[in-house]
Amino acid sequence: MRCTSHIAMVRRCARWTPAFLLLVASAFSQPTERILDLGKHFGTLSGAFVLSRIPRDTIFRYNPAQCATRFSPASTFKIPNSLIGLETGVIHDIHTEIPWDSIVRPIAAWNRDHDLASAIRYSVVPYYQELARRVGKQQMQRWVDTLGYGNRDISGGIDLFWLGSTMMISADEQIEFLRNFHAGTLPVSQRSLAIVKEILIQEFSPEYTLRAKTGFATQVDGFAVGWYVGYLETKKGCSLFAMNIISPDAERDGERIFQARVPIARAILHELGLL
Repeated sequence: MRCTSHIAMVRRCARWTPAFLLLVASAFSQPTERILDLGKHFGTLSGAFVLSRIPRDTIFRYNPAQCATRFSPASTFKIPNSLIGLETGVIHDIHTEIPWDSIVRPIAAWNRDHDLASAIRYSVVPYYQELARRVGKQQMQRWVDTLGYGNRDISGGIDLFWLGSTMMISADEQIEFLRNFHAGTLPVSQRSLAIVKEILIQEFSPEYTLRAKTGFATQVDGFAVGWYVGYLETKKGCSLFAMNIISPDAERDGERIFQARVPIARAILHELGLL
C-alpha cells in the first residue's frame, strides 16, 4: 500500500511539475519596480517616464498612473507603420520614395520628396499618411492586431487614427512593444526589423547607440501629448525607455511640450547615468 501510494504521488508530481515550474518561473521573472523622483524635470507639466533594462530585472517608473494611461501615439506610430509598410511591400527598402503632393505645409522639410530614411528623420506626416493609405484599412487592421499595438483602434481614419484620434497606447505598452522590437520577436521579417532599426538611429558613438522616435499630438479631448520613446545600447547592455508629457490645455502648453520632449528625456537619461 505504501509503495502504491508513493507511485501515485510521483505520478501526480510528474503530471503537475511543468505547470508548477511555469508558475514559479513566472513569479521569479517578474521585474522589481523602482519609483523614480523626476518631478524637477517636468516642472508644472505632467510627465511620465518608464525605463526597463535588459535583462528585465528592474523596471523604473516616474508617475506610474500616467505610465499606465493610454494616449495618442502620434509619430511614435511611425515605428510600426514603417514595419507594416515593409511587410506589405508598400515600401521596398530604405530608399523607397513617396513624391511630395505639392501641398505647402508649415514645416519646410516636409515640402519635398522623401524616402523612408528621410521621412522618419524629419517625421514627415504626409509620407506616412500616404504609406497608410496604400496599405489600406484591411491590411492595416490585420497588422496592428498582429503586432498587438496599443488599443488597436484604427477607426479614426486610415490616415489619421494615430494622430490624436482613436489609436491609443500607454508608456508601459510602448516599452513592451520596444522590447519585442529590440529582441527581434515581433511577427515580422528580420529584414524589416533591421531596416527600421537602422533608420531609428539618432546618435552613434563608440560609447552608445541611441535609437528613438518623437511624437506630438493634440487629442480630440483637447489634451496635448508629447512622446520620446526608444532604447539606448551601451557596452553594459540595453535600456528601453518611454516618456510622455501631457497637458489638458493644448493651446497653452502645446508648444512647451513640443520643445521640451527631447531635452527632458535626455536630462533624465543623463541623470540615470546612461548618457
